[in-house]
Amino acid sequence: MFPFAAPVRDLRFVLEELLEYRSLALPGFEEASPDLVEAVLEEAAKLAGEVWGPLNASGDQQGCARRDDGSVTLPDGFIEAYRAYAEGGWNGIGVSEALGGQGLPEVVASSVQEMLHGANMALGLCPMLTAGAIEALAHHGSDALKETYLPRLVEGSWTGTMNLTEPQAGSDLSRVRTRAVPCPDEEADRYRLFGQKIFITWGEHDAAENIIHLVLARKPDAPEGNKGISLFLVPKFLVNADGSLGERNDVVCASIEHKLGIHGSPTCTLSFGEGEGAIGYLVGEEGRGLNHMFTMMNEARHKVGIQGIGVAERACQHAFAYALDRVQGKVRGSDATISEHLDVRRMLLSMRARTDALRALALYCAAELDVARHAGDASERKAAQARVDVLIPVVKSFSTDQAVDIASMGVQVHGGMGYIEETGAAQLLRDARIAPIYEGTNGIQSLDLAGRKLQRDGGAAFNDLLGRVEATAEALRGNGELAALGESLAAGAADLRAAMAIVLEQGSDPESGVDAIQAYATPFLNLAGHVLCAWQMGQSALKAAAAQAAGSGEPFYQAKLVAADFALRQWLPAGRANRSVIDAGMASLASFDVKAI
Repeated sequence: MFPFAAPVRDLRFVLEELLEYRSLALPGFEEASPDLVEAVLEEAAKLAGEVWGPLNASGDQQGCARRDDGSVTLPDGFIEAYRAYAEGGWNGIGVSEALGGQGLPEVVASSVQEMLHGANMALGLCPMLTAGAIEALAHHGSDALKETYLPRLVEGSWTGTMNLTEPQAGSDLSRVRTRAVPCPDEEADRYRLFGQKIFITWGEHDAAENIIHLVLARKPDAPEGNKGISLFLVPKFLVNADGSLGERNDVVCASIEHKLGIHGSPTCTLSFGEGEGAIGYLVGEEGRGLNHMFTMMNEARHKVGIQGIGVAERACQHAFAYALDRVQGKVRGSDATISEHLDVRRMLLSMRARTDALRALALYCAAELDVARHAGDASERKAAQARVDVLIPVVKSFSTDQAVDIASMGVQVHGGMGYIEETGAAQLLRDARIAPIYEGTNGIQSLDLAGRKLQRDGGAAFNDLLGRVEATAEALRGNGELAALGESLAAGAADLRAAMAIVLEQGSDPESGVDAIQAYATPFLNLAGHVLCAWQMGQSALKAAAAQAAGSGEPFYQAKLVAADFALRQWLPAGRANRSVIDAGMASLASFDVKAI
């Protein structure tokens, strides 16, 4: 496997030129500067490239192991790599200083996370889940829970998990059966949990002193359905009054999954209450567990999109390195590397342009998160949050679908060698394949966008984003050399407007008899992903052209212009086909008899 080099220059381009470091101007970030951010990126790149990256292949080959006592051992080097991350203060990079973190903007934290996921996705899952646990506890935990658990989670000496899924309750969490029984009166703040959770990422491991599980469960008298679910904090080891670790809690890893990919990440079945019950503490309001858990899930969904981009970046680097080295065929009568063949170039440019576009959109979303959390004006925060709510399902779903395709194309660039595990291209495809599935399948993300997010405000937030897309199209049209890119972007925006109108009109018709939102959700999100990513590449083209006009001869900017041209004039037209899918209606879906096939 070729070594991984964190894409610092590309990240700087997005932060500095596309986003113009606008997060640094928000209240609370007065001490952060562009120089500081660049230093952070450089140091993170060293950790990713020198410590995490070299363990990616060996971790995949060795995997995790469960002992007879239920404990889990990680692949060689993972403990040391995780501790280097935690001891370097990276776990708290985006956490407020009031909670013991570094207090840097979310857009910077997301940039660092992309590097780490590109270096080693399996290892990167651990801090990703911990970040979600920190977010949920900070928003909904009692003062006592925050005081006891947040400092150690922020520093990374304890890690966090998210426990939703049960054998009978996958995406439909209303079927959760795990029970939370109140302890006797003298321990009224505590519960004992009984049940089983499956697919728990990093649910058991030996890299941290303690593991803090956030668990969905029901009290015995809770009603059926979503309103009966509460959220509980269940530590692996109980915590004494002085903060030291006490006895082992009644939660054990019953098994670890044997998966297609991310072999270095222990995916566990956790059993709660095989004895007297696992001690847990109510987080937030009783019966509002799903609402509270969505704080964690939204954090995780954005980061799963970032994760996909990290893997896509590594697949790009891998394919480019192989194509520049592999001699095959002739060009102009001489032996040539496959990078000289236009069909291979098409694949390489497609991989690069799409990865750049996905990165720009995900970091734009992160910058909007910064505004939603830190802007001084309440109306500005509200508007930014509305845009974030629309963008997160697109970032999660579209980025991960594209990452699978990009990693698959990377295998294709390698030819037969890509199908051989030793080259490393196959691992990237295997690892990427889980991302469209977990943290809410991509079909669920599409339904969230076309249903909840679009319908609740009649498309107002989405219309806001479309207005920005159209403004970029006009700016491109006004630049003679980029006018064709503007025409393509304007056409994509028009398709998306028309598709939005159909989804809004038919999706809100209770007399239709067929759920139009379910029929149109996936092609609508795919169309949105293509148009919004093309928008970011249009912005990239404007910035690159301006840099060249100002006298920059850096080849980097010419490469950005080439990637933007490909994205807007070759990739976006393929994505616009989703408009035709929506125009075709849903008659075939409605009449399809699954049992007849």
